[in-house]
Amino acid sequence: MTISPTPNAPASAASSAEQPLISLRNVSKTFANGTIALRDMSLDIGKGDFVSLLGPSGCGKSTALRIMAGLGDATSGSLVWPGSGAAQDKGDNEVSFVFQEPTLMPWATVFDNVYLPLRLKKISRARAHGDVMEALRMVGLEGFADSYPRELSGGMKMRVSIARALVTKPKLLLMDEPFAALDEITRFKLNNDLLHLWEKFGWTVIFVTHSVFESVYLSNQIVVMAARPGRVVETIRIDAPYPREEEFRTSTVYNDFCRQASDALHRAMEVSEPA
Repeated sequence: MTISPTPNAPASAASSAEQPLISLRNVSKTFANGTIALRDMSLDIGKGDFVSLLGPSGCGKSTALRIMAGLGDATSGSLVWPGSGAAQDKGDNEVSFVFQEPTLMPWATVFDNVYLPLRLKKISRARAHGDVMEALRMVGLEGFADSYPRELSGGMKMRVSIARALVTKPKLLLMDEPFAALDEITRFKLNNDLLHLWEKFGWTVIFVTHSVFESVYLSNQIVVMAARPGRVVETIRIDAPYPREEEFRTSTVYNDFCRQASDALHRAMEVSEPA
């Protein structure tokens, strides 16, 4: 495990010989009311990594995620997809976003909720049928295609939201505290299911969380952020092998990493605003 405490230095899980999938370079974001959400945030994400953004409320985790998704613009700095050779050029179907809430259409069936991204791309329902059902199979909901959101539990609704994100077969999956509102048992189950899917399909995942325990369990790298303004202050490599099962949660290795991540988070909360 390596910990890099250098503020604003690019954090990367990729080796120096590998080209990152996506890079933020000195990204800053100031809102119209003058709030500085991010200042000079630099971050490299390697292909196939599972990276958690961990930090206190107001540290800009969700803002950074939205900039990567193209749902908001940086005030300054650049977002680069090195493989594309151009800033801000991620191409079609590269990125999917899972929000904190499932944001499902209550009047539509599970199938139609998952079909939505393909429908917006003008893909016919008949042509999309196989991809939608495949996405539902990935999250264990192929038997609920004709159900409505009101008939599902909270965990099942979040699975539908994940299936909707996966139906476009993205290279990068961005997840903004997707399990925060769920009970602990459901959250643990979805953590396990997400890891199994990540290992099977080789996506790159950037996962926002407030939970030290969740970040250590899921990630091969934790990016610790400080608030006011948001910026990277430490990165922690979680050098524990996959697959990770329930035994890992009770292991000494897991507890040691949780302790180090917790210490890093406390340091981040105490970091003073840079001049």
